Amino acid sequence: MDGELRERLEGALGAAIAGVVPVRGGDVAIAYQVDLDDGRRVFAKTHPGAPRGFFTTEATGLSWLREVDAIAVPEVLAVSDDPPNHLALEWVDEGHGRSGTERELGAALARLHRAGAPCFGRQDRRTTGSRRLPNEPCATWTEFYATNRLLPLARLARDARALPETAIDSLERLAEHLERFDPEGELPSRLHGDLWAGNRLIDAKGRSWLIDPAAHGGHREFDLAMMRLFGGFGPECFVAYAEVHPLTPGWEDRVALHQIAPLVVHAIKFGGHYVDAAASAIGRYV
Repeated sequence: MDGELRERLEGALGAAIAGVVPVRGGDVAIAYQVDLDDGRRVFAKTHPGAPRGFFTTEATGLSWLREVDAIAVPEVLAVSDDPPNHLALEWVDEGHGRSGTERELGAALARLHRAGAPCFGRQDRRTTGSRRLPNEPCATWTEFYATNRLLPLARLARDARALPETAIDSLERLAEHLERFDPEGELPSRLHGDLWAGNRLIDAKGRSWLIDPAAHGGHREFDLAMMRLFGGFGPECFVAYAEVHPLTPGWEDRVALHQIAPLVVHAIKFGGHYVDAAASAIGRYV
């Protein structure tokens, strides 16, 4: 950790740094375990090449999820987008799951979703995710998923030549006909927005925490579809979710629909088998 970042963190946290240990911090950030001379331990990260708003967007997302008090989310202790940019969070001592960990996560996630959101998207209009996808406020899920996810991703995929042109054309057609997948008019839920197993920590007491959100108001099936796409969550998690907040009939047929967005993102970023997986998911609904 360089001296300027050290000084900024000490000023923001109100204590001198007694020790620093590098730790994992995601795909791009440089992260540290920071021990302060007042006995506190915090998680801090920086990203010298980040776009403006990178850490304050993450911080507002964390605070938005945390304010519901439905599920454990680290407290934001300090944040700045000014160089050297940084985000400092409450430290979580990691451990292992116990017999009730998955059920507790499912019930907590259901309560988080049920807390709702003022709109689909974000009122502050901040972009999220590695592709900086828009989060313009929308009144309906069909408008949001079409204009803030599928169509922007179709443009990105075409620019990057990441998908066959036939799949991109199908993706654009799908965006025009989403109404048939939302017959009851889903209300916006408070979503983590990037809920794969790597963004869930289990602490020393077996409690689940959510980190690194792409938080926005969206269709609650989206978080659940992300969890199923990459695995790492036990079946009892989904059972407990349904007990607290039952899903709309036909949800099973929409899982791959919600997975299209992350699959296209991964096809753009990594190529490989994600290209066929994305094209296959798109083809199911066109």
